[in-house]
Amino acid sequence: MSASSTARRIAATVLAAGALVSLAALPASAHDGDRHHDRSPRVEISRVQADSPGRDDRSLRSLNNEWVEITNNTRHKIDLDGWTLKDEDGHRYKFNDVRINGRSTIRIHTGEGRDTRTDLYQDRRDYVWDNRSDTATLRDDRGRVVDTESWGGRHHHNHH
Repeated sequence: MSASSTARRIAATVLAAGALVSLAALPASAHDGDRHHDRSPRVEISRVQADSPGRDDRSLRSLNNEWVEITNNTRHKIDLDGWTLKDEDGHRYKFNDVRINGRSTIRIHTGEGRDTRTDLYQDRRDYVWDNRSDTATLRDDRGRVVDTESWGGRHHHNHH
């Protein structure tokens, strides 16, 4: 084998390896929760207020001041029927006959209330989101993870 064909073969191997590395890096960087990425996800968990202001006294006001916001970044209405929002302990809220308008945000409150286009209520009498650390996971109607939002350190199951 000549030196030039060996050099070409090495160059081709290096280029192929480089292409694989950049391909492998693409999905990870697009899904690492970086909010400054060029393309926002279609639907995302945009904000979480896990620690309701004031004392955690399980009052309706306190429970409803614990919430998760979900934003539709597209211009089109998206049907969330069958989608779920879940915490690390397995508390699950299932969206039932809910549509989110384009470029809109829905706030999902923990406590009881009357659902509107902008506010939904889980109708719970106890807190869902751990103040110190937890992960909110949004899944579509096929069970695929759409977005997650984590806060705090390692989860210690220290509830309110």
